[in-house]
Amino acid sequence: MLDYRVRSFLAVCSLGSYTRAAAELHITQPAITQHIRALEAHYGCALFERSGRAMRLTPAGELAQRRLTVAANDEGRLRRELAARADEGERRTLRLGCTRTIADYLAPRLLAHITRTGGQGSVAMRVGNTAELTAALDAGALDLALVEGSFDRSRFDAEVLSRESYIAVARAGVRPAALDELLDRELVVREEGSGTREILERLLGSHDVSLGDFAGLIELGSIPVIKAVVEEGDAVTFIYRIAVENELASGALVDVTPPDLALEHDFTGIWERGSIYGDELRALVVQWREHLCPHGAVG
Repeated sequence: MLDYRVRSFLAVCSLGSYTRAAAELHITQPAITQHIRALEAHYGCALFERSGRAMRLTPAGELAQRRLTVAANDEGRLRRELAARADEGERRTLRLGCTRTIADYLAPRLLAHITRTGGQGSVAMRVGNTAELTAALDAGALDLALVEGSFDRSRFDAEVLSRESYIAVARAGVRPAALDELLDRELVVREEGSGTREILERLLGSHDVSLGDFAGLIELGSIPVIKAVVEEGDAVTFIYRIAVENELASGALVDVTPPDLALEHDFTGIWERGSIYGDELRALVVQWREHLCPHGAVG
């Protein structure tokens, strides 16, 4: 069970004041003060410092917040696991987050595998961009996230799920010899915050090109809508090959990736660094990778 003084500390971190933390926990402000002092005495360092009227974490306090938040989230997982075991031996629900491409094109295969093997209890899946899913991991709302975008490796442990080709597609046309030959087209991109867009911006930036250098820019949050817009117009989009395999096979879209823009990118399973469930979650991602890539190669 998480120590009550730790709960007080995390409440102060979250709410920014002793007064608000006391109200949240239904205890007195002097009690909060006592709990923080006890933790500081136990760890032998100050956890908060004041700057004028504002209160902020010390560097030691920031580290304590990260580590103790993981412990608090793990306690919630343990509580749910024990409750599930008490209920006729059922396993706990895996709270899984997926970015959009993974949710639409890989998750169905993974969920079907789970159903066939019975290796995991129930799964509750949430879809969001990488930033939303990492925030949900921090808040203890997810156990595991499968993401496309970059993440803070000091906060999350990771295991590669698959390696995917990232390509440019258009309705038709001659395959361009270089990126410059695509710039006279409209570019269709995902919304800000999506891993797909982040990767594109980094890729273009490595060639001293920005999104604004294309003839026009259309931002859309739906992969099917993006594909439909490109199929109907003279636009181009950058997308994972797995998301357009059917359209490429039918000829509705063609691969127009310039040779100097060829890229492969990892889809990655991530979870809170330091979690007591880390080994279990890593083994699960490895199992899924072996299902997706049965011959041993990633991707």
